[in-house]
Amino acid sequence: MFRSRGWFSGGMWKPKNPHSLEQLKYLYHVLYKNQTVHDHNKDLLVETLRSIAEILIWGDQNDSTVFDFFLEKNMLSFFLKIMRQKCGRYVCVQLLQTLNILFENIRNETSLYYLLSNNHVNSIIVHKFDFSDEEVMAYYISFLKTLSLKLNTHTIHFFYNEHTNDFPLYNEAIKFFKHSESMVRIAVRTLTLNVFKVDDKAMLKFIRDKTAAPYFSNLVWFIGEHVMELDKCVKSASEFQIKTKLADLVAEHLDHLHYLNDILCLQIDALNDVLTDHLLNKLLIPLYVYSLVPNVQSSSIEEERPQVSCIVALFLLSQVFLIVSHKPLVQQLANIILNGEMSLFVNGSPNIT
Repeated sequence: MFRSRGWFSGGMWKPKNPHSLEQLKYLYHVLYKNQTVHDHNKDLLVETLRSIAEILIWGDQNDSTVFDFFLEKNMLSFFLKIMRQKCGRYVCVQLLQTLNILFENIRNETSLYYLLSNNHVNSIIVHKFDFSDEEVMAYYISFLKTLSLKLNTHTIHFFYNEHTNDFPLYNEAIKFFKHSESMVRIAVRTLTLNVFKVDDKAMLKFIRDKTAAPYFSNLVWFIGEHVMELDKCVKSASEFQIKTKLADLVAEHLDHLHYLNDILCLQIDALNDVLTDHLLNKLLIPLYVYSLVPNVQSSSIEEERPQVSCIVALFLLSQVFLIVSHKPLVQQLANIILNGEMSLFVNGSPNIT
């Protein structure tokens, strides 16, 4: 039986104009007829998802009825239905790519509110993706970072639920703070800064009470492990290796310091108090400063603290003073170095004269 190329089974003509409300209606029809993913419709779904992002971005700037229809038909729910099936990485990657493109390009606040209003985005955020797939991981963390760029005092309530005290966007992102891929770690740092910048008392209280201590503690531990690796490289690497691996390690350490300084410069006292405490008592004093006094030993092997070479410790401390501008931390560290007694290094607590 002869069928026109413009005809899609189910009684819906494909519009000639790809930028129109009729085009979105057609795409909705395709999704509706293909809610179950299988090998025969994967290509069709991928192309449909890509086209949906394109028409929504056009509608955001040119025709408000496009978003009205998208909301009326609850089309984001189809994304979730597809995602919750074993649709394979091909479709999953396109879903994340479509969402990322969509949120990255939406400019109209009303359109953004439409997209966020039914909580589907938070459901997508907490979906159990296959993060062992590098491409899925890359698009997922990019999606989260894109969402964080949309945060402000008006949109924060779509992501942070004060009644349930839940913040999926932030909670899921910080799980990847020490991911093996540097681009993922950078995205997490960018996202957290975007969150901290939002002036919302309830949300910041949640960050302070529920996540600040464990996140900053883990972050400081991760930086300490990185410093030990840097020191090991200095001690054992050949000349060629020093110029390659060591340069990368130093560059990342400086990135860490700039990130810490960016947090401190936001001047959020509740966060700064926690971060300063962890930096001084879990990194700067026990690892950096203590390493300047190599002859002082603990009473038992079990109590011995890790140390780096004196040269590395001096370099690390110099970078702290060059990069970090938070006066309370810098002044405390300077006082400990210049005025601290030996009991500081034996007992692990400063004794300032």
